[in-house]
Amino acid sequence: MAVRHRVIEADPAAVWDVLADGHRYAEWVVGTGVSRPKHGHWPRRDASIAYEIHLGPFRLGNETVVRHCREGSLLELEIMAGFLGTARFSIELREWGEHCLVIVDEHPLQGAGGALHNAGVEALIQVRHRSMLARLARSCEDGADRRREPSGRRAPAEGTGHA
Repeated sequence: MAVRHRVIEADPAAVWDVLADGHRYAEWVVGTGVSRPKHGHWPRRDASIAYEIHLGPFRLGNETVVRHCREGSLLELEIMAGFLGTARFSIELREWGEHCLVIVDEHPLQGAGGALHNAGVEALIQVRHRSMLARLARSCEDGADRRREPSGRRAPAEGTGHA
């Protein structure tokens, strides 16, 4: 299973605000185009978001469905990836001092993705998660910086080795 974590320098409520806004899904999920609500009210159970994956000249329509939601702390999604099958994607938020520890966990459920899953695919998922968590951090920390009083303290730049 691909599990990765990152401390985001924002309050867990600010991180949840980004996750709970279905229109912002493509902002932090790597590889997605514009997202839009499809069914229900995101992030309630069984709500879904539709979006496109761009692979060169190809565009694949995908859908992500909420399977479990504990408001403010846990979002479990099922990613419907067409011919690749489905995957479970879990995002857990924990208070970490004044910040938020975000833990993501992804693994295939059905279809070709599960049949082809191996150490190489696992490594690619880890790289994707690292990028996704960096994007989520930027979205959350930028908003937190706007709400925070000026203190001169800034989040470390990406690639500095600080999580």
